[in-house]
Amino acid sequence: MPDDFETLIHEGIFNDPELRNRLLELAQNRLLGLTRKMFHQFPDLRRWEETGDIHQNVLLRLAKALESVKVESVRHFYNLAALQIRRELIDLSRHHFGPEGAAKHHHTDHQPSDEFGGTIHKTQEEPDNIQEWVDFHQAVECLPRDEQEIVNLLFYDGLTQAQASEALGMPLRSLKRKWALVKVKLQKALENDE
Repeated sequence: MPDDFETLIHEGIFNDPELRNRLLELAQNRLLGLTRKMFHQFPDLRRWEETGDIHQNVLLRLAKALESVKVESVRHFYNLAALQIRRELIDLSRHHFGPEGAAKHHHTDHQPSDEFGGTIHKTQEEPDNIQEWVDFHQAVECLPRDEQEIVNLLFYDGLTQAQASEALGMPLRSLKRKWALVKVKLQKALENDE
């Protein structure tokens, strides 16, 4: 069985459960890092969930998605993985902070509480509460695939613009222009949700 990530993708994992499992094994550490990074954006959710549990759920989601999605490249695989992580975090947020969620009414750190049970603290760049993070991630999911990929690389994966332009095979100037447009589009989508 091939041990090279790219070879596995080109071997046709869509039809072979063994190859899909091997691919997930090889990607596991990078997926754990991506899960940690994205989970960090949900500080109030960390009180209720652990990274390892979320990572396991993401692997299950991704394994199921790989049964029906034909992965075209390594890049496509990681975009699919980022989508599964976003969906898992959104589902967990709804579960814990939704109308019937226990976290919505639980607060024990003696700090002022917001409407979602979280501490009132923020930096200028971050959303105010868990619902705003959910709205943000859902807005990302509504973007066209090429724009989602830019968000995945720059925001979720933490690549520099130069690294992302190289990964996408796109001139740096074009990437910067598209990134600026994507940020405006996301901002408008979030303003329309208010």
